[in-house]
Amino acid sequence: MQAGRSSEGATRSMRVTAAATMRWRMPTDFGRRIRQAIGHATGLMLVTLCTVAWAQSPVGAWRSIDDKTGKPRAEIRIGEVDGKLVGRIERSAAADASKEPARCVKCPGDRADQPLIGMEIIRGVDTTATDGWFEGGEILDPDSGKVYRLRLKPEDGKLLVRGMIGPFYRTQTWERLPR
Repeated sequence: MQAGRSSEGATRSMRVTAAATMRWRMPTDFGRRIRQAIGHATGLMLVTLCTVAWAQSPVGAWRSIDDKTGKPRAEIRIGEVDGKLVGRIERSAAADASKEPARCVKCPGDRADQPLIGMEIIRGVDTTATDGWFEGGEILDPDSGKVYRLRLKPEDGKLLVRGMIGPFYRTQTWERLPR
């Protein structure tokens, strides 16, 4: 043993020194780890929210399914124009497209006697959802020429398309097309 120091004093001195060092290092290391964890969690949340937002948006390509026959009818592309959602017929999905009318003979207004391919059948839908429903626009049924108030609700890769006149409505389920 060294003169003037006991083994107990040396051990206590090392403990104090180690504790003092840990006191100074711990907050810095702890703070860095907390910042990293918050950064990783924020990044993960943003990726998740972007994925959910895309999956829960009516924007994209859809295959309309005839609610009477259950067969594919047309491919519709919904996009945003001037802050509103609009949808156009891109192509017929009927088994025999040659039997489909080329023009909308029953359509009213500016769509009267216009070609079906390229026709805007969805107009003026709000880009923000209320209770999961995108509302505020209208949809045209080219077969009958009738225009309905419209509500859209994306759900599990499908789109609920509800046309309404007064308290009465009809809902079709459209399928999302691959990109």
